[in-house]
Amino acid sequence: MITILSIVLVLALSGLAYFIYRAYTLAGLLAEEQEYVETLELTNEYMYGQIVNAYDSMKQIDRLGAFEQDDEAGTTFALLKQTIEELKDTFEDGAQEEK
Repeated sequence: MITILSIVLVLALSGLAYFIYRAYTLAGLLAEEQEYVETLELTNEYMYGQIVNAYDSMKQIDRLGAFEQDDEAGTTFALLKQTIEELKDTFEDGAQEEK
């Protein structure tokens, strides 16, 4: 009788130790994933800022309207402007959702 109780007790404690280990491991994985997401968000915001700065610089260069729509520079300017407007919509919507 004592042998059966000892076996059950050892199995129960082993199972409990395993579940505690798995919970600890999963908590560590979740913390690492959260850090990754935060780093990715910071990178996205930085890149968005850099793109906006580049666009502003291009607007200053083109204050006289030197870029024509049908040449390479004008096409690049138009594509960059379109991309920034799409990014503004995405980032501004995200900023409003966080508030």
